[in-house]
Amino acid sequence: MTEQAEPSIPAPLHPVDASTGRRVRFLLRDYPWALRLLVTGRRAVIPESWSAGDRAPVVLIPGVYETWAYMKPIAERLSRAGHPIVALAALRDNAGPIPATAAQVWHEIVERDLRDVILVAHSKGGIIGKHLLAIDDTEQRIDRLVTVASPFGGSRMARLLPNRALREFRIGHPLLTALAAESRVNARITSIYPIVDPHVPDGSYLEGAVNVPLRLAGHFQPLYDERGIRAVVEAVDAPAADATTPEGATP
Repeated sequence: MTEQAEPSIPAPLHPVDASTGRRVRFLLRDYPWALRLLVTGRRAVIPESWSAGDRAPVVLIPGVYETWAYMKPIAERLSRAGHPIVALAALRDNAGPIPATAAQVWHEIVERDLRDVILVAHSKGGIIGKHLLAIDDTEQRIDRLVTVASPFGGSRMARLLPNRALREFRIGHPLLTALAAESRVNARITSIYPIVDPHVPDGSYLEGAVNVPLRLAGHFQPLYDERGIRAVVEAVDAPAADATTPEGATP
């Protein structure tokens, strides 16, 4: 029998039941997948079939230094379920400032006259998505946001990597603090995250959101593991007020 994922909880779920050796093995599976896409993703072509569908449109927002191709396994499943998929090649590797990137995504939403939009985002993309919900969506075109492994509270790892594109993730950064205050939109967010995430060691729990911790290990694993893909699809298709936690098995 498949083990059920923990429901929304009042504090982040920490990997207290995973041995160091097991965590290392899971992470060694995670990074080769991400590194392959770092090379092949730049050459990937957005499938024409993704534009078809009669359900709510889905706009993909990848993480920092990621192209849309990192989200292809999730997008393909959503496309088969009838959602038109919008992948923005113009974001390139998503290394720009969060407000500027949010404005760019918003421009695309307006230009394409998209409505009832569901944002599906990974990592940094979730912060961009919350910026869109709280600040950019002046026309109420966005219905909800589904995030995967997003550092809503920042990441202590950002202190060790003083790169310009990563500075925005420092705990206490003014932008993250300002977005945290925009808690009114949290009820429209589903935050899905692995319980072992070396990029976001403090977790992706978001107060007031639907929180879905999965027994997966690795910052990227929910993007290609069946349990992570299923979690996103169920969150996208669930009524906003009745979203429930999907299944998640121990890795």
